[in-house]
Amino acid sequence: MLPEFTSSDGALLVDKPSGLTSHDVVDRIRRHFGFKKVGHCGTLDPLATGLLVIVLERATKLQDRIMSDDKTYEGVMRLGIATDSHDADGAVLAEKPVPSLTQADLDAVLQKCRGDIQQIPPMISAVKHQGTPLYKLARKGKTIEREPRLVHIYDLTILNFQLPDVKLRVTCTKGTYVRTLCHDIGEILGCGAHLAELRRTRSGKLDVANAQTLDQIFDLSRPELEKHIVPVLQLAKSL
Repeated sequence: MLPEFTSSDGALLVDKPSGLTSHDVVDRIRRHFGFKKVGHCGTLDPLATGLLVIVLERATKLQDRIMSDDKTYEGVMRLGIATDSHDADGAVLAEKPVPSLTQADLDAVLQKCRGDIQQIPPMISAVKHQGTPLYKLARKGKTIEREPRLVHIYDLTILNFQLPDVKLRVTCTKGTYVRTLCHDIGEILGCGAHLAELRRTRSGKLDVANAQTLDQIFDLSRPELEKHIVPVLQLAKSL
């Protein structure tokens, strides 16, 4: 017999603003609406914006399954500057001239980054080493040897080419670091690169076009909010 779910059991699609961690969003929604159980399905760095899937109450049991979905992002890669975090929030490690490139030249390089690739997680990340997140070790000036991880890049497309900035669309498997992808492309080109902007547009079948901003969400009463929650059974069918 199927359990009787309430209108609070489901997922809320949030269009995360820049400057907040994913945990910040979870914490604010929990405190504002009084939910007992709240989780998110795939971390977005503070710099990043876009789709953050928030699961509520009994839908938190689907968290791991939703998190394993493929993701789509749009981001701006800035050539010529490498940072320690591989994004614009990090300290600059090196600045080099950007070589004369055509869009076709860059696309030939991107071809090497499509399909199965190995990525080494950045030190400034939530990946854990002996139970401690790498970013905490990085804050202490420590660098730990990290094992490369196999990820898959389904789509890596140039949306806008205006050097030193290149706007990309990336569809990839869980655990892919788009900022590290940009860093590695910069290494191949010999000029360095980092991720200047990032926006998640899709997670599995869920689209940011159906998401609400935090301002919109906090303008709602609890009953009004429940009208925007994707019911848990509908959510399960989409997985």
